[in-house]
Amino acid sequence: MELTHFSFDTDDGVALVLLDRAGESMNTIGPEIYEDLTAVIDRIESDPSIKAVVLGSAKPGSFLAGADIRFLETLTDPAEAAAAIRVLHALFARIEALHTVHGKPVVMAIDGACLGGGLELALTGSMRIATGSSKTQLGQPEVQLGVLPAGGGTQRLPRLVGIAAALDMILTGRSLRPYRAHKIGLVDEIVPHEVLYDVARRRALDAIGHLDDSEGSGVKEFLAPTHLQELALEQNPVGRRVLFRRAEEAMLAKTKGLYPAPKRALEAVKIGIDDGPEAGYEAEAEFFGELVTSPESKALRSIFFASRMMKHASGIAGFGEPKPVAKVGVLGGGLMGAGITSVSVLRAGATVRVKEVDEPGVQRVLAHVSKNVASQVKRRRLRPFEGEQAMNKLTGTTDWSGFANADLVIEAVFESLDLKQALLAEVEAVTAEGTVFASNTSSLPISEIAANATRPEAVLGMHYFSPVEKMPLLEVIVTEDTADWATVTAVAFGKRQGKTVIVVKDGPGFYTTRILVPYMNEAFHVLADGASVEDIDSAMTAWGFPVGPVLLSDEVGIDVGAHISQVMLHAFGERMAGPEMAARLVDDDRMGRKNGRGFYRYDDKGKRGGVDETVYQALGIGPRRVIPESEIQQRISLAMVNEAARCLEEGILQSALDGDIGAVMGLGFPPFRGGPFWWVDHVGIAEIVDRLDALTERHGMRFEPAEILRTHAESRQTFR
Repeated sequence: MELTHFSFDTDDGVALVLLDRAGESMNTIGPEIYEDLTAVIDRIESDPSIKAVVLGSAKPGSFLAGADIRFLETLTDPAEAAAAIRVLHALFARIEALHTVHGKPVVMAIDGACLGGGLELALTGSMRIATGSSKTQLGQPEVQLGVLPAGGGTQRLPRLVGIAAALDMILTGRSLRPYRAHKIGLVDEIVPHEVLYDVARRRALDAIGHLDDSEGSGVKEFLAPTHLQELALEQNPVGRRVLFRRAEEAMLAKTKGLYPAPKRALEAVKIGIDDGPEAGYEAEAEFFGELVTSPESKALRSIFFASRMMKHASGIAGFGEPKPVAKVGVLGGGLMGAGITSVSVLRAGATVRVKEVDEPGVQRVLAHVSKNVASQVKRRRLRPFEGEQAMNKLTGTTDWSGFANADLVIEAVFESLDLKQALLAEVEAVTAEGTVFASNTSSLPISEIAANATRPEAVLGMHYFSPVEKMPLLEVIVTEDTADWATVTAVAFGKRQGKTVIVVKDGPGFYTTRILVPYMNEAFHVLADGASVEDIDSAMTAWGFPVGPVLLSDEVGIDVGAHISQVMLHAFGERMAGPEMAARLVDDDRMGRKNGRGFYRYDDKGKRGGVDETVYQALGIGPRRVIPESEIQQRISLAMVNEAARCLEEGILQSALDGDIGAVMGLGFPPFRGGPFWWVDHVGIAEIVDRLDALTERHGMRFEPAEILRTHAESRQTFR
């Protein structure tokens, strides 16, 4: 890292230090920074003309985004990793000592991402001033990479903002916007980015000789009445024990004990509080060495690397620029259509025209987006006038007016081939030749939807996941006829919507739905074999999925799942056959949460209760028996993994990396397992083949290993 101009103003004695990592779009921390920062600190310590420091970034919109993840990949020995952290601790302690020992105020000027090691650097200052930019965010996201804040974050953050607020940031990895950071005392002042350095310089000058309360910057805000109860709890041993116990309970409820990093982070904070900062720093270093070399962290980092790579991928290697998309048409204002409309307006900044069958349908979409806009304004992610501008970009209609100049039309109607083909024909009749038509189907082959198209080269799939505003994945599906320009245009727009995009080849179920069906089918096979609903769902959440497969069936809709299963059975034959359960449930008017009748009980407000025991009678299955949790997990997980391998073998997937991203971000495959292909590599492909062979012998040909698994096992080749 190069720390370029570190300039001095000889009239007022304020040194301006601007971080600028050469050749990189963002500043990150790696070994290169140590030597450069050491030289800077040496100069500031020894130069009596320097009375104060302003530290910022030469890269607009990027303060410091944390550790260089590439450096983490080089750490293979826990002791070596811990030693590297101790060096960083010493460096940051010297920056802190500039104001606590040498009496030279250090003002951190923050614009853009201030995350991980970036926030830990900012915590060493005597004051933090941030811009109110939408790009500015502060956080400790390390647990999302399977490690803990190791630049002193577990020690300095609790001292600054309190234990409860610090634990919330550290254990969840959530980042804060400037106004929230200011409210909890993490940021002392928020200013427009145009005057950031002017204000920071003035504050540094004002602080010269007045550092008595350097530990308590932002104290007035922190002592607001809303914080008094938390402070009272934190300032006595009994209260702290209660606080840490609650934090641990909440953490375990979320992680199921499957992620070691949050547990170690909590422990490091507690050690620092109970035994003092020095013990806390040492625990932080030791725990980092343990975590960074763990399989969980390696898997999580693989997902991070993959998603970051995809931000720069066009979908078609070497292809030119996508067509600009300024105007979008959305067909259908249901849950999916409204979500697609929302991200198209609020994130992509497009002008959107929604078509519904009647005026109440149009109004529902407008109300949905308006609610999201109001929420963004309330949380200060949008200014009021920006919210008004967003709503002005959205209109609705019950006819085809306003669609003639659409650059992209996204269809999000019911899974009916006839309906989708009819809508495509109507869109082609009213739009120009360069308009891309995208279907949000979850299972119907795009080639069948485009069978009668006059412009098949402009037809593809854009498969979103519900809820659209929260789910990060977009699956772009291309046929043999889809033109490259249409593909890259859809991919580019998906990125503007905030999505991680994978491009897959057309086929029934594409990738995500195709691997989900055998996963769900096997859950019902296990149910038919005698396991209870509770045992199946608890086994798979214990394995790492966010919800169990039976509950997922209720959430998706039992009738919807039955329809998709039939599509897949027709396409792939008996390998995709599940027990005859769904039809019986639909006949019993059980559709899941949406009508309050499914595998689980629901009250009048849709709140879920326990398992509806009458479901076994409706299914015509007898008493339940105990099937070992490990057997349930192995059968259901391997059904999905085996199908993922087939998708790679058949060219549905462009790469194993795409398969891992699709399963983790679209279906909730456990991130700490890295995705189906990463997990197979970790377990050992030969071992996976042996397990599948044993299941085939016991349960039939649906477990027959994909040929690609056998060939990779024989050649000892890995997927990732």
